[in-house]
Amino acid sequence: MTTAASLDTTAVTAEPGGLIQVPLQVRNSGSTVEEYRFEVVGPAAAWATVEPTSLSLYPDSTGTAVLALSPPRSPDVPAGDLPFGVRVVPTSAPDTAVVPEGVVTVLPFAEITGELVPRGFDGAWRGRTDVAIDNRGNIPMTVQLAAQGDSSRVRLGFARETVELPPGAAELTRLTARPARRLWRGAPVVHPFQVVANPTGDAPHESVALDGTYQQDAILPRWLPRALVAVVAAAAALAIVWFALLRPVVRSAAREESQKQVAAVLSPSPGASGAASGGGSSGASAGSSGTGQDAAGGGSPSSGAAAGSNAGSTGGGSGGSGSGSGTGGSGGGGAVDPRSAQTGVKDSVGGGSTADTVYRVPAGQVFDLTDLVVQNPQGDSGTVVIAAGSRTLLTLALQNFRDQDYHFVTPIAVPAGGRITMTVTCSEVGRPVGGPTPSQCDESVLVGGTLRGAPSASPSPSAA
Repeated sequence: MTTAASLDTTAVTAEPGGLIQVPLQVRNSGSTVEEYRFEVVGPAAAWATVEPTSLSLYPDSTGTAVLALSPPRSPDVPAGDLPFGVRVVPTSAPDTAVVPEGVVTVLPFAEITGELVPRGFDGAWRGRTDVAIDNRGNIPMTVQLAAQGDSSRVRLGFARETVELPPGAAELTRLTARPARRLWRGAPVVHPFQVVANPTGDAPHESVALDGTYQQDAILPRWLPRALVAVVAAAAALAIVWFALLRPVVRSAAREESQKQVAAVLSPSPGASGAASGGGSSGASAGSSGTGQDAAGGGSPSSGAAAGSNAGSTGGGSGGSGSGSGTGGSGGGGAVDPRSAQTGVKDSVGGGSTADTVYRVPAGQVFDLTDLVVQNPQGDSGTVVIAAGSRTLLTLALQNFRDQDYHFVTPIAVPAGGRITMTVTCSEVGRPVGGPTPSQCDESVLVGGTLRGAPSASPSPSAA
């Protein structure tokens, strides 16, 4: 072997970010001039150099090169012992290279940085931000977090107060700010605070202070009072439109539809109308024939008038005063007699139904019912039934009305001796506005129409 190399020292200590130099002695023991190249091997090769990069030596001579070690101040180079070597390669015989070795001790250093993300935040009930801590040192670090602020105005708390960080690592922890008092209205209130990150360990270290602000917003937004005023104004306008325009139209339409339905139910069938018309025609014909007979028989006018008067009084109508026999006068061709009647019915809750007669048709007469008014002044609940004999004219729910009137284009004929009745079933007593609650339901009905003579039967041929 013609090459010999050695380091002046094989154990050195390097400060991160600093520089350490180690002399390298190279001897050419050969008989020819030789050029030597240098290569650093091991974990320190990335931050180690040799000056000069090559060295030419005469036979039996010695030269010196300098190994420079400069570990960077970075977490990528961990603290501790790192081996290295310098490979000395002869140009003419690379396979005879020699490698002197050594150990460099990288000293530890501590460095942390921090950031609030975001630095300023807001909220009405609470606010949140993230605290980011980076370990830029070359040793593991344990970082203690503390928040400093006016505790009488805002309370600060961490999700984790202790953070473990390997070299080059970063961690996030949540910071929550809660105001001590609620702010319902008004301008926002700003609460400044400071987060202190204090690393622990043997290496020299410094604490990091992070400044932040929490803006406490009002719970009720500024536009809320104006919005409430607008909503109230809109509701009032809708109420005015409803009560002034729409409600009367709806009630009028509902009343007209109800009257149409009642009239359709209570109106007589076409066959009954035809029979009544036929009876009147027969009476008129009979009256005419009677007049002819009197004239043919030569009877005096006074006797004819007397006969007509007697027949009219017997039938109960005023039609007999016309010319002709009494039979023709009672057929409905004479004058009518307007009549009306009213009654009230009281009924207690749970006591069954209470009925009363509104009007009884006299003997020998027919009552044509044209108008009917039902009143519920207390606002009672239950049912009321208006009937003519065994025929039910109306069945109404009391809670649906206070007063209801019906007017029939085609009269409802109630025969002689027939009764118009009102039956009340009380389920709940109403309460008049501004007055005490009564003990009974109280309803009334008013009927109106005309009386006319009942049509008599046509005489048989034998009687004629």
